[in-house]
This record gives sequence, structure tokens and C-alpha cells, in this order.
Amino acid sequence: MPLLARPPIAALAARAMQLTTRLAGRRLATSSYARFPEFPRKVREMTIPASVSPARATVYLPTVTDGTTPAVHVNFHGGGYVMTLTELDDPLCRFLAAEAGVIVINVDYAVAPQHPFPAPVRQAYEVVRWVAEHGTEQGWDGGRLTVGGQSAGGGLAAAVARQALEEAGPEIALQVLHYPPLDLATGARHKKAAVARPMLRPWMADVFDTSYIPDVRQRRDRLASPAHPSDTADLKGIAPALIVTAEYDLLKAEAQSYADRLRPLGALAGHHDVTGADHGYDGKDEVKARESYALIARHLREAVG
Repeated sequence: MPLLARPPIAALAARAMQLTTRLAGRRLATSSYARFPEFPRKVREMTIPASVSPARATVYLPTVTDGTTPAVHVNFHGGGYVMTLTELDDPLCRFLAAEAGVIVINVDYAVAPQHPFPAPVRQAYEVVRWVAEHGTEQGWDGGRLTVGGQSAGGGLAAAVARQALEEAGPEIALQVLHYPPLDLATGARHKKAAVARPMLRPWMADVFDTSYIPDVRQRRDRLASPAHPSDTADLKGIAPALIVTAEYDLLKAEAQSYADRLRPLGALAGHHDVTGADHGYDGKDEVKARESYALIARHLREAVG
């Protein structure tokens, strides 16, 4: 077993990553706020109750509305289920609020190793359910609801949609899964990328997956690995998904498998592969980021229009 795949070591490494992220927080925020300057940052902060722990969230308001109550999109950031990288999604949230005309709620959810699986997926579902139920007093239309996320956030969004299917709500018009991890049961060393050295390395998966789900047997859970062959449940009625993959990403194949699973059910709103791109490409490539964000915004408008 690799050293970083041992739960105590993985937890130490994850906490070190969290510390590094906190120390770089101001710089990361400043850099994120500077992107897409044409989309102003019109936000308010709130805390959403959940049984695991309350979740802090930043609410992005559309700059222009047509006088109707706007739809709402709940976003979950990436970071391997370990790092709190909420601010890195600020450009995406501003873009979607402006271009899709929706309220975007960017959730600072519970992360591992402090909160291992299934705490984050349960908290994420309870946050979305609360958003659906409290639109009247908060100023959004909880009946016109979408969810989404990038990387680990995409995995959470998929888990939210699965729980909504199993627990009869809330109704979700669209789940946006942007280069998501959807098969934690298959080790990273058994996954193949289109390039020799993809951005995601096996040692990263050792830290992330072990911190998030220390018991390897539990990684087959449907809320962690819906793209694994062991999950054979009938998903008829699940929220339609827009799946965005990156050509060189180590996680592309599992997202493709999930798209193939949803397509016969009529639950695939679209699958777009970003050519010449790797995991997290939108953090560096402004052109590709704008193209993907515009695609997502268009699907959001269509889903809640």
C-alpha cells in the first residue's frame, strides 16, 4: 500500500494542504475576483442549516432581472473533498449569475478528514433541500432549482441528484457535472489518461480518496461511485445532467461512463468534451473557461426557463 494511502498519513497530508490553502486564501481570492471584470461581484453571505454542520454560503445576485423571481443554482467547489476552495469558483459564479440570470449559491461545505464520507454528501443534499424550501423568504424561486460543481463539487452534485431521486425531492431541473470524480472505487493507478502525465497524479488520489473515504470497501457506495459497474440501480427519473469533461483528464473515462448510463434514460442533457484540456483547465485558460461557462449558462437558462 502506498504510504499516502494509509489513513493516518493521508489525513496529515490533507490537513497540510488545508493549511497551505488557508495561507494562500487572500491571494487566491484577489486573483479570482480579478477575472471576468465585466461581471460585477454582487453578493451577500448567509449560513444554511444542516445536520452535519451549518454551511456558510456566498449568494451571487444577477445584475439584471426581468422583474420575476430568479431561479437558483447551487454550486459546490472542487478540492478533492479535502480543500476549501470556495473563492476559486467566484469567476464561475459571477459568470452564471450574469449570463444565466440566476441566483448562484456557492457553498462552503464540510470537508475531509474532519468530515469524512458520507457527511459531505448528506450536508450537500440538506443544503439543496433547504434552498428549495426557503425561496420565498430568500428571494429566489426554489421550484426552479439546479445544482452543479467542478471536480469534487461535481461528485457532490451527482450525489445530491441521486438523493433527491431516492427521497422524492426536491425537484432538480439540471445537474451540472464539470470534470467530476464519479468512480472512487477504481484506484487512480488503474485509470488511464490521454497524456502521459495528466494533472491529477496517483499520489493526489491517495490523499483525497483516503481522507474522504478511509474504508476502501465503502468507496463503492452509490453516492461516491455512480459510474462504477457495481451500481446497477434504476436511475429513471433522476435530474438530467450536463456533463463537461476535459480531453486529457484522468477522470474523463468515468464521466463518459456515467453519461453513457444516463443517455438511454433520457437523463443526459448534454456531454461536452473540452479538447486540448486537462483537469481544472478553466482556472488557467480564459478562452476555454469562457466557452465552457457560456455553455453551462445556456443549459441553465434552458432548464429553468
